[in-house]
Amino acid sequence: MLNLDRLRVLRAVARHGSVSVAADGLHVTTSAVSQQIAKLERETGQQLLAKNGRGVRLTDAGRLLADHAGRILSQVELAQAELEEHRGRAVGELRLAAFPTAARGLFPAALVSLRTDYPQLRAQLRELEPDDSVRGVVRGDLDLAVVLDWHNRPLPLPEGLAKAPLLDDLADVAMPAEHPLAQRESVDLEEFADDEWISWPQAEFCHDWLLFTLRSSGVEPRITHMAEEHHTQLALIAAGLGVAVAPRLGRGPVPEGVSVVPVRHTMCRHVYAIWRADADRRPSIRAAVAALQEAGKRVADV
Repeated sequence: MLNLDRLRVLRAVARHGSVSVAADGLHVTTSAVSQQIAKLERETGQQLLAKNGRGVRLTDAGRLLADHAGRILSQVELAQAELEEHRGRAVGELRLAAFPTAARGLFPAALVSLRTDYPQLRAQLRELEPDDSVRGVVRGDLDLAVVLDWHNRPLPLPEGLAKAPLLDDLADVAMPAEHPLAQRESVDLEEFADDEWISWPQAEFCHDWLLFTLRSSGVEPRITHMAEEHHTQLALIAAGLGVAVAPRLGRGPVPEGVSVVPVRHTMCRHVYAIWRADADRRPSIRAAVAALQEAGKRVADV
């Protein structure tokens, strides 16, 4: 009997072409990946990986089994979806993820709605950045995730995922209250060419977007500070330490000493839910999407 978890590991190695990258994607150690592959080789009686320089490659048997693994895992997902659909009720466990401002701005209302309307559904939320959420959904560690595109920078999505829009989230520029532009009705990004910027951490999707957007406007950003949470960014701005892009979703009250000014050429994040297309018929997925869309409408109407 082939073990599904080990098939997921083999599929990840095949998809990434590397044991270490597959381990990062699965949030396990390279040793754990190697052990799972070794056990799978013993189960099948076949060598599945071979050394290739400093890396590895799939053998013919490995490629064959990885192809089957994709279909097997898809069929398992489909079977689970059809069983849930047959029951006709949103029940069981639903593993959710969202980037921080969506977790704060959308999920409290959505989770309360799900708990009220579907008492047999156990929804569990994790805060994750969009790239990590996409990998989690693809791997099957998550059932549904809320991610984002920027208006000028789409988030790459692999095949096999379904998506539904939740809301468009406008973003402003946050600056110290004494900044020369703080009293303006609107600003252009080019006007901050000489300012120090506060950004999201390096290698995050939003950090890369900020660099791309400022450079597209002819501004080479001087990023002085980096912080994960928008509340931390706003606290640094209140101390007079720079300016930042401030999306409105989940922002909450702006601290004293900070002014927030709209951008003349609108900056917008497209917020949406993603899930595996094989799970499209699960009542719990449909219920979660509906609850999140309703929460998104409430935010947009404020």
